Amino acid sequence: MSGPGEEGPSAGKRIRLPISEAVAIPVGRIVLGGHLEVPQGARGLVLFAHGSGSSRHSPRNQFVARVLRDAGHGTLLFDLLTQGEEKEDAVTGHLRFDIRFLAERLEAATHWAAHHAAARRLPLGYFGSSTGGAAALVAAATLRSIVDAVVSRGGRPDLAEDALPLVSAATLLIVGEYDETVLRLNEGAYARMKCRKALAVVPRATHLFEEHGALEEVARLAADWFRKYFTLPR
Repeated sequence: MSGPGEEGPSAGKRIRLPISEAVAIPVGRIVLGGHLEVPQGARGLVLFAHGSGSSRHSPRNQFVARVLRDAGHGTLLFDLLTQGEEKEDAVTGHLRFDIRFLAERLEAATHWAAHHAAARRLPLGYFGSSTGGAAALVAAATLRSIVDAVVSRGGRPDLAEDALPLVSAATLLIVGEYDETVLRLNEGAYARMKCRKALAVVPRATHLFEEHGALEEVARLAADWFRKYFTLPR
């Protein structure tokens, strides 16, 4: 990891930790907005892949990100879609379920983060929600040597389909006890995965983990998972 005052290979400026900054992530001809926060002595960097109809401003992901930073992990929250695409998708709904498309956006953001001066030597991981969980697994299957850990919150790993057996990153699937349909889908996906893995069921929680203490448990589980697999070799 770059220390205070070191020059990054592509940043063009001196990076001092901790940092908290708005970022622009180029992906082909478009640019995705995001926010990067890396604490001093960070254990790793977690990229967030939000679910359908959400954005980097999701209160749930913002909460989890704060807990992860308190645990010593850097976070990158960014939008998978441009504003124009979000408006289009609000009407058609076709992009939010285009998992390959979302995964390619996440892969591009991962390459960008891996070369950012503040994070270029940090282990990388994904926190995916809903369809973002599927995108995270597809991206992890593609970037096998880059991504160390994945956490999926109420995700749809079944939509990752043939990528599931190819994922080598340690993967934690978190589902609410009362989110019965999604729980069955996660159980089926879990059985197909060959990596280090775990399935955590949060008692009395539904899909959005709105019950008292449910989201706190999600954040605790995620922080512990990244702490474990950001420090142990894959």
